[in-house]
Amino acid sequence: MSRLDPTLYLVTDTLLCAPRSVPEVVAEAVAGGVTAVQVRDKTASRRELLALTRAVQAALEPTPHVPLFVNDAVDVALITGADGVHVGQDDLPADEVRALLGPDALVGVSTGSDAELDAVLALPAGTVDLVGIGPVWSTPTKPDAGESLEPAGVRALATRARAAGLLAVAIGGVHASNAAQVTGVDGICVVSDICTAPDPAEAARLLRKEIGR
Repeated sequence: MSRLDPTLYLVTDTLLCAPRSVPEVVAEAVAGGVTAVQVRDKTASRRELLALTRAVQAALEPTPHVPLFVNDAVDVALITGADGVHVGQDDLPADEVRALLGPDALVGVSTGSDAELDAVLALPAGTVDLVGIGPVWSTPTKPDAGESLEPAGVRALATRARAAGLLAVAIGGVHASNAAQVTGVDGICVVSDICTAPDPAEAARLLRKEIGR
């Protein structure tokens, strides 16, 4: 598991990065301390997502220790040789994704309740590496994400996930101003705090400082 450090996990949003390109923002954010990147673009065609994933891979070439996840698209991950795939509750089942990707890839799953986490924990060991737990707080970037868990709810789910040997990251409404309130997890996921920042490197540095408090 040494190849995945999810301390500061960036999920990209092409529209929020504009007018800059996603790879530009990723490169700057990694320079500031982002430790893992997930390419997510719900509006892109598969061909566009393939091109975007390859462009982000090129931006990450100088930092091979930063893994690249593809959101949902197992086919794009297979074609590009990305490090892993992250799936939500409505996407392909994690065990099927693992079967397609093989034992060496990283598989992440979104969870937002005890029942959803139960389903992940019931899978054979090694199926899932990481769970994204949220939303911590409601967020405009994911209006359909469900009820806010608040930090205490995230901590409770993360404790169970980590006891089972999984990494746990918190997602949803996390910003530099509240990141220090999120405890008991292996990392935090951010979208807008970095994608919309005038200086993504500085935004990442500030988040790392807050996580470390």
